[in-house]
Amino acid sequence: MRFLSVSEYAQKSGLPERTVRHHCRTGKIDGAFLVGKTWNIPLNALTTVISLPNSQPDSALLQRLKEERTMRLKGGIYHRTQIDFTYNSNKIEGSKLTADQTRFIFETNTIGLTNEVVNVDDIVETTNHFRCIEFMIINATEPLSEQFIKELHAILKNGTSDSRKDWFNVGAYKKLPNEVAGVETTHPKELGKQMKKLLNNYNLLQQKTLEDIVAFHYQFEMIHPFQDGNGRVGRLIMFKECLANNIVPFIIEDHLKHFYYRGLQEWNRVREYLLDTCLSAQDNYKALLQYFEIGWVE
Repeated sequence: MRFLSVSEYAQKSGLPERTVRHHCRTGKIDGAFLVGKTWNIPLNALTTVISLPNSQPDSALLQRLKEERTMRLKGGIYHRTQIDFTYNSNKIEGSKLTADQTRFIFETNTIGLTNEVVNVDDIVETTNHFRCIEFMIINATEPLSEQFIKELHAILKNGTSDSRKDWFNVGAYKKLPNEVAGVETTHPKELGKQMKKLLNNYNLLQQKTLEDIVAFHYQFEMIHPFQDGNGRVGRLIMFKECLANNIVPFIIEDHLKHFYYRGLQEWNRVREYLLDTCLSAQDNYKALLQYFEIGWVE
């Protein structure tokens, strides 16, 4: 039997190495064993991470995403989701990479020819976002938790210039107070309490609706638990929770950015602004499901 190292398993699974080691220590990777200080992981364990049983089977979309991810299939819904989601979510946050450059990075691990100066962080965060999507799909039906949210942030910001700043706190809540569009967000001293309260209230909901998921997103963005990367982490959470609750997921495209920001700003006054933006994005993803002949039953 062939065995993988922690780094090999991490690369193939899209998980950070520290998460793989944690899974090995806690028995979540079937058959992993320690030799000295080195974990040996059976090759077939790549698809057998032990988790609690789900109350309902994966949707047809989630099954397809998982299958195409494992196959490394090009040209399918997984491929399209990776490129569209990563390009648009990064673009909203100021990335200068084009859709074609994003596609090149995903397909060939190169950036393609360009006459413009390219920010290294844009490239790093693009490859990291691909891994975030992998991590999100693998764990789509797991309960939403602080650990999962922090892991998304750690994956997204790993290896960036921000990660070399001690105060930035990659994979952990922010150390310094910050504002969003001139609005104060939750102070670092209150973050732990506020995030626990938000997650507890959300996880108590038995049958989550699209409005519940969008409401969580608004509250998450207003808390703003990280120094940077909150928007991308928040949109990944929305996609995950749609998959987990048999709701058609959606990608906020860059051309919807201003409507999306308006919806967040006006949520407490007119919820329909943000909901309508998400429904429009959902219609676009439904068109992809139809093209790829993926049935959907809500």
